[in-house]
Amino acid sequence: QVQLVESGGGLVLAGGSLRLSCAASGRIAGVNVMGWYRQAPGKQRELVTTITSGGNTNYATSVKGRFTVSRAVNTVYLQMNSLRPEDTAVYYCNADLRELGRPDYANYWGKGTLVTVSS
Repeated sequence: QVQLVESGGGLVLAGGSLRLSCAASGRIAGVNVMGWYRQAPGKQRELVTTITSGGNTNYATSVKGRFTVSRAVNTVYLQMNSLRPEDTAVYYCNADLRELGRPDYANYWGKGTLVTVSS
């Protein structure tokens, strides 16, 4: 069974850094777009960043210049610098994956990892 597992969340002071990781595991035949979303308390889930299999990236305006997405094979990383209290949220990994034996890609979500930025 294909799954995405995030790690690296935690508590950090404003101005600090964290690095999130998300590994896709299971019978994977292909990985297309991978990315990160976040959901703050009382707010809707929002896009943070995406990265294609070719390395093209897209960032939310609020994180440009502070966050950097990268990937290696079936793992996606999010380096978060200059963190602000408003970055506090549960961060979810997202990916378009194709399972072995299936013809089409499907969209998958991780369970999320909490990032708390204290002022």
